[in-house]
Amino acid sequence: METYQHLSIKEWAIEDRPREKLIYKGLPSLSDAELLAILIGSGSAKESAVELSKRILRDCQNNLNVLGKKTVTDLKANYHGIGEAKAISIVASLELGRRRKLQDGEERPKITCSKDVCAIFQPILGDLPHEEFWVLLLNRSNKVIAKNKVSQGGIAGTVIDVRLILKSAIEHLASSIILCHNHPSGNKQPSDADTNITKKMSEAARIMDVPVLDHIIVTDNAFYSYADEGMI
Repeated sequence: METYQHLSIKEWAIEDRPREKLIYKGLPSLSDAELLAILIGSGSAKESAVELSKRILRDCQNNLNVLGKKTVTDLKANYHGIGEAKAISIVASLELGRRRKLQDGEERPKITCSKDVCAIFQPILGDLPHEEFWVLLLNRSNKVIAKNKVSQGGIAGTVIDVRLILKSAIEHLASSIILCHNHPSGNKQPSDADTNITKKMSEAARIMDVPVLDHIIVTDNAFYSYADEGMI
């Protein structure tokens, strides 16, 4: 690619242009920058769409999760050649990828440890700028019946209703549940409020014979498990 540094994409060999490369060589042949360049469509007089994409990714530590936190305003303000329409395309495509993670596969995943829970929720919650509280409903074999968002809050917290969680568990005939929420701050350590709601939820669920197996707190690159720490 370095040989094309000062050429527009239209001047590149056909097999090296991102769109044509996708058609003739398939998706796996494209780098993250090339995929992003397809979304952007065109660059500016100073740099091609691929060069612009590389610069955007470099500013995000070449991490798509970091890029996923960027807003339309962020992209417009910091990158010449990225207007509102292009910024919206980038943000929308990353949100679509996040929602894809929400879709249940044909095979229900089985939960054997806290890492299994993290694998489900980190792609959903890890890069959100606000807190969300979710519940994982399990059958007797610890296979996932459903995962439900209970509430959405601000940067510092969210409010949950114990009754609604238990109502959902009963309606789905769940044998046990796992709680999960995120910390946008990146600090995985539980707050006093987190611990209080865990105790409150555990006590109420025990009465209904639907035990809380764990409460997971996720960040963009780490997680905390109440069960692993002997806190539940």
